[in-house]
Amino acid sequence: MKLRKISIALYISISALEISSDSSSRPFITWKEHIIDDSFLGPSDLAGSDGLEVADLDKDGYLDVVSVHELDTEYGVPKGYVRIAWGTENPLRWESTTLASGSEAPSAEDVDIADADGDGWPDIIVACELAHLIYFKNPASNHRSLNWKRTIPEITLNRGSFIRVFFSDFNNDGKPEVVAANKGEENPDINNTTLNNISVYLLPDNPLEGDKWRELVLTRVRIPINSQPIDLDLDGDMDIVVGSRGERRILWLENLGNFNFVEHEINFSSKIEKDSWITGFNMDYADLNDDGRLDIVSSVWPSSAYILFQPLNPEDKWDIKKIGSIDPDLLVSISVADIDGDGDKDIFSGSYSLGSRDKDDINGLNKSFGSVVWFENKTDRWQKNNILRRKRGMYDKWIPFDLDKDSDLDFIGTRGNSMPYDGVIWLEQLRGHDSNLIFQQARKIDSESVPFND
Repeated sequence: MKLRKISIALYISISALEISSDSSSRPFITWKEHIIDDSFLGPSDLAGSDGLEVADLDKDGYLDVVSVHELDTEYGVPKGYVRIAWGTENPLRWESTTLASGSEAPSAEDVDIADADGDGWPDIIVACELAHLIYFKNPASNHRSLNWKRTIPEITLNRGSFIRVFFSDFNNDGKPEVVAANKGEENPDINNTTLNNISVYLLPDNPLEGDKWRELVLTRVRIPINSQPIDLDLDGDMDIVVGSRGERRILWLENLGNFNFVEHEINFSSKIEKDSWITGFNMDYADLNDDGRLDIVSSVWPSSAYILFQPLNPEDKWDIKKIGSIDPDLLVSISVADIDGDGDKDIFSGSYSLGSRDKDDINGLNKSFGSVVWFENKTDRWQKNNILRRKRGMYDKWIPFDLDKDSDLDFIGTRGNSMPYDGVIWLEQLRGHDSNLIFQQARKIDSESVPFND
């Protein structure tokens, strides 16, 4: 898992070098939407599209997309979909299959990919917000026609709600473990004082033996919302950054080796803006002040993105800097990448609409709509660049990748809250001299577009 993500990052950095040479002659960046999977291409009830990850699952040289779909227009729907969109030589053509559906994947929320059993083929783990974790073994052949073997680890049954899940090798033995945040229930009361687990799951040699998974509880917080593995201190092993929605705070667990972790609070040297707070729901990482330490780029509820600058001493307070806001829209996704190819890191973000999930029923510019923006790093400031804003849309996650191999970064993402338009999309980056048409939508008919109010 760690090597796969490093290889994607290397590919991105190489692509950035390629595009920097001619970016000045094509100053305007515009975006074209393409659909990978939705209810018109796939199951008619596909909805609630949420997490996704990418990998070449069948080793044919083309990137595949694994996506999870909660299948809801309201909370509490006890079914879901796990879908695979198989890449081809043409990024406009995808062949999609269903990996799991129904009660096997109830309210499927998050997904990750890694070779869990050491056979050389990437496997899949899914977190279900109404139930358990579920593991899928890559069959190594006939990937699209065979029923992938799977198991629901017994230790994850009857646990209420898993919100995030990741593969990561925490003891550097070449085999990944699983780290997951258990939220307790799908829609918990924010005032509930119950503590729930952030846990590492130790896998047997054959992860399909679901009765042999072992749980190591690392910490407990109120309404865990994230447990993201990252080598935060750059010492060669994977640490974990934890988010607590109930406590409105984040912390990190330093890996000391042999599955021993020490907990560090993340406190700030100055206050975040009034009526805003960090829960750690979506974060990305980069050294943004060139001090040799990884910083955290985080969504700040309800509408902002901030940089949290890592101090030299883990016990010191973190300096913070606001990147920007998309108020009144609710910022949920954060992806750090060199979007314009100028050699520094920019931020790509999406928001969460608050109206009905199956009809356009909210009006007025001061409502929370589904928008996508990117923040351009101008060295001394951050410039917000608007892409799209619709009455319905939840743009929960973005993965940067040059899908069309034209030497600029595109973004693969999911769209929810907008049935029947939920699904998986990619936004193609285009360069040109006409800045009038910033965004070209894929469908002739879609949720109503709304102007930005800035």
